[in-house]
Amino acid sequence: MMSNTEKSDKLRLDKYLWSIRLFKTRSMAATACDSGKVKFDGTQAKAAKQVHVGDEYDVRTEGRLWRIKVTGLLHNRMAYSEAIKYYSDITPAEELERLQLQRQASSFHTGKRLSKVGRPTKKERRDLDEFME
Repeated sequence: MMSNTEKSDKLRLDKYLWSIRLFKTRSMAATACDSGKVKFDGTQAKAAKQVHVGDEYDVRTEGRLWRIKVTGLLHNRMAYSEAIKYYSDITPAEELERLQLQRQASSFHTGKRLSKVGRPTKKERRDLDEFME
C-alpha cells in the first residue's frame, strides 16, 4: 500500500488547501480559488491547478491572509499537528502585526456580551431587590 507522498505527484490546489486545514471543506477551498482569494505568483490560481513542492501561494481565508510555501504533498486530511508539516507559513511580519492589531481593536465589537457584564442574572436581581427593600 502506498503512503500519501508516494501516491502520485498530481494534486489539485483545492484538495491541498483542504487537506492542510486552511479551509473547512474542499468546496470552500474551490470557491476561494474561483473567487480570486488564492494567488500564485500574483495571479489568480484555479482550483484544478497542480500543486508542486516549493510553490508559494497567497491565501485569503475568513480570518487572515496567509503566505504559504508547499513543503510536501498531502492527499488526505489529517490531524492539524500532522497537516502543518506539509507547508510552511511565510506570512510577512507586518501582516501578522496588522492582524494582531485588528484582533485587539475588534475584541470590543464582537457582538457578544462579556461574561458577568450587562444585565443581572435572576439571582443577582433577587439579591438587588432584597437589598433595596
